[in-house]
This record gives sequence, structure tokens and C-alpha cells, in this order.
Amino acid sequence: MSATATRPGPPVPSSADVPAALAAHRHRLQRRTTVVLVGLSVVVVALFVTMLMVGSYRLPLMDVVVSVLHIGHDPAVDFVVQGIRLPVALAALGVGLALGLAGVVFQTLLANPLASPDFVGVSSGASLFAAGAIIVVSLSGFATSIAALVGALVSGLLVYALAWRGGVTGYRFILIGIGISQFMLSLTGYLVARADIHAAREAMTWIIGSVGMADAGTLRALFVVLLLSVPLTGLLARPLRGLELGDDSASALGIRVETARWALMTLAIVLVAFATAAAGPIMFVALVAGPVAHRLLGPAPGALAASALVGAALVLSSELVAAHLLPTALPTGVVTGAVGAPYLLWLLVSVNRGGRGG
Repeated sequence: MSATATRPGPPVPSSADVPAALAAHRHRLQRRTTVVLVGLSVVVVALFVTMLMVGSYRLPLMDVVVSVLHIGHDPAVDFVVQGIRLPVALAALGVGLALGLAGVVFQTLLANPLASPDFVGVSSGASLFAAGAIIVVSLSGFATSIAALVGALVSGLLVYALAWRGGVTGYRFILIGIGISQFMLSLTGYLVARADIHAAREAMTWIIGSVGMADAGTLRALFVVLLLSVPLTGLLARPLRGLELGDDSASALGIRVETARWALMTLAIVLVAFATAAAGPIMFVALVAGPVAHRLLGPAPGALAASALVGAALVLSSELVAAHLLPTALPTGVVTGAVGAPYLLWLLVSVNRGGRGG
């Protein structure tokens, strides 16, 4: 008779240890959320300040801080910081926050990493209406931003209405959105092809996207929407987590599924509409921000805030590259497109292998 040696397994916690283990697990998740949000905030602030410092006329950090906080008065520094660089930096910050937040709401609601406002017609609707306002009606400035805002809202609501069939599912919404987006883009191309050279050049900015074209009124409207979205997002965070589990589970948790989905979708469309009105279609930011935030957080909560901060970091860094690191200054959308296109290819391959494409 031979004795079989067995290795001792991990100690099994007693029932008295379970609450302590759960409390320690929650503490680890909260600590990870805090570390990620603080780290992302530091990155965003550093990029924002860098945008104010660099350029053809470099400024020291202290001069920038003094000018932004109105502590001192130097006409030359104030002209560069407050008159030229601060509006662009604020536009990059606001557009990035709005696109990052809207992107993660779309992807969570539709349970698909490809569900981004870039591909479901919202941004292309804004481009069509802005280009039409410039080429057909000869509008300019703030009126063009209003036209882009109306186009994004009309396009988003049109996709939502066409995708509605007793509810909205991700696969149908994305397919209809892609169809609407391509239709809008074809109309935009037709308008640009028939326009004179000056109008076509102005309209091209609304097709590529740039944070350097927002006026004061559009920027103010964007930040008002962002400030209103913060408490709304807090109220809608629980329904969003419930919807992430599926409609049946959300209903069992006492969530009004269609009401919550409609409210969240409207919030996301409004955020994209105002961001596009300020800067045109900055592609791929909404697509990339959510997955990056989820990678950083892991199982920890806080995806909405983290995605907004990742979006801001992406737009700020893209504008820095587009304006200062390339041989010729380019619109922001060129850099986000160059970075986002390979990511989209990788995402398509990975969701196809994982069967998550719908």
C-alpha cells in the first residue's frame, strides 16, 4: 500500500471572513479607480498647459499661469495666451471630453465596440448640414456651427427612429447608422464637388475636423452642455450599468429599459452634436476612448469619467502633433484618423475572431 502525496490547496475562507474579503475587494477597486482618474487628470492638465506654452512664440510656464489666472497683465503674453492659444486648447479639451463620454455610452448601450458616433451617421450629418450651409446658403461663423448642430441631431434621431422596432438593438442600429452615414457623406461630396474653390476650401474643414475653428459662442454652448451632462451622467450611471447586463436583467433590477436607453442615447447624441458643431467630425476619438478606459480600469468602476478624460487626452495630444510636430500644420482630424484607422482594423479583426461583431 503506497501513500499518495497531495499538495495542500489554498485556504478556504470561513463564512466569517467573506464580508472582510468583499470589503477588501471593493477597496482595491476603488483605489484603482482613484489612481486611474487622478493619473488621467494629470495627463490632461499637462497636455492643456503644454498647448498654451508651445508655438512659434514659446512661453514659460509661469507666464502662462499668470495670464490664465489674470494675476498679472502683460499685453503681449495675454494676446498670445488668451487671444490665440486658450480658445484652441479649450476647444480640444471640451471636444475630447464630449466625444469620449458619448462614445462609451454608445458602446455600452449597443453592446458593441464598433458602436461609435463616428460610424452611425451623427458626425456625417453635422458635416453635411455645415457644408450645405456654407455652399448652398452662404452662411459662415456661428451660423455654420448651428447648422452642424442641427445636422447631428437630425441624423442621430433619424437613425434612432429607423432602427426602432419595439426597441433598439445594437446590430440594427449600427447597420442603419452606417447606411445613413454613407448617404450623408455622398451628399457632402456632391456639394463640395459643385462648389467654387473658396466655398469648397471652407467646407473641407467641416469634413476633416479641426479644433481651431470654434468661436466663443460655440465654445460656451459646448461647455454648458458638458456641465449639464455631469449630473445627468451621475443619475444615468446606474441604468447604464444595468443595461450592460441585458434588458431582462435590467428590468429585474427595476430599471425602465426603454426610458433609460432613450435618455442615454439622447444625451450621447447631444454631446456629439455640440462637439461636432465646435470642431467638425474629429474621427475615431469616440471609438478609441472607451476601450482604452476599460483597459486602464479593468473591473473597477468609473468608465464614464475615465473615457471622457481619455478622449480629452487624445484630442489634446493630436492637436499638439498636428500643429507642432509635423512639417506642415494639419487639421486635428488628420492625426486622429491616422492613429484611429489602424486601431479600427485591429478591432474589426478581434471582434470577428471573438464573435462580438453582432
